[in-house]
Amino acid sequence: MSLAPLLAVPIACGLCAGLIVLLKPVLRRYALARPNARSSHRVPTPQGGGIAIVAAGLAAAGLVAVTSGIGLGGYALPVLALAVLVLAAVGAVDDIRPLPASLRLVVQAVAVAAVVLTAQGRLVPEIPLSLERAVAVLAGVWFVNLVNFMDGLDWMSVAEFVPLTAFFAALGAAGLVAPAPALVAAALLGGLLGFAPFNRPVARLFMGDVGSLPIGLIVAWLLFGLATEGGLAAALILPLYPAADATLTLLWRMKRGERVWQAHRSHFYQVATVSGLSVPQVVARVFVVQLALAGLALATLLWPSGPVTLVCLALAAGLVAALLRHFATPRGRKGVGA
Repeated sequence: MSLAPLLAVPIACGLCAGLIVLLKPVLRRYALARPNARSSHRVPTPQGGGIAIVAAGLAAAGLVAVTSGIGLGGYALPVLALAVLVLAAVGAVDDIRPLPASLRLVVQAVAVAAVVLTAQGRLVPEIPLSLERAVAVLAGVWFVNLVNFMDGLDWMSVAEFVPLTAFFAALGAAGLVAPAPALVAAALLGGLLGFAPFNRPVARLFMGDVGSLPIGLIVAWLLFGLATEGGLAAALILPLYPAADATLTLLWRMKRGERVWQAHRSHFYQVATVSGLSVPQVVARVFVVQLALAGLALATLLWPSGPVTLVCLALAAGLVAALLRHFATPRGRKGVGA
């Protein structure tokens, strides 16, 4: 049991909130998101709050690691930190002046590949390592993008990833995961909590690609590590809602021949706001489901048997399917946008 990683939560939270206060005038001037036909907001709003989340998380994690003696675990954490900075830089540029989708994809692939190739552990020892890593890179690139796609509503990323990062931090405190991933999760949790007051509906600040892309990479790294340590079912359950919403939406848009790289309002959570639910109602439902998924993931770790795993996977799939169906149900009135 190690409580040291939890120190990163209040440190990152305070640093993030302070940085946002300092940066907000600059973001309002240079990174203003103006509403368009595909937006969920109605007034020009500064974006780029993810700068504070990333900076505060890295600073808090580094400070706690140095003062508490938490090891870096070889090259894994330094490479993760460097990849996070690269994605944050690309996201920052894209927030101000949109970059070509091909360039963004190449940079993402390189960053994800660097993280995957320095990761330890195996998912399926029976298949060649090169094939496993190639699949992991593809999955990682998709996860980075789906996190970016799902950050289209006030508090959505907070609702999705506060329960998930708190789950990892709690596992670390209980000694069920190593201190390093627990520290990374705690630092990200603190950053999200520091960002949350500024992003609550109606948001005064958006995260932007500078935050969503690095967060996607960090969460993918946490899940990959959990899966290689025997928690594959938990790693599948924890991100099931955002993964299902983004993946099903992508497949539906591909079927209709749409340009999948362009902004849109086709996600289930976006449809819900158009068809009648308010933004707080949508994110509250996502938050509750994410808490339930964390509970099911924990059950698979505490009772690692085949029947328990199958039941938890089935319950998780049913819960997410019910939420998606609920979001897609017409309600006959226009919802309140972010």
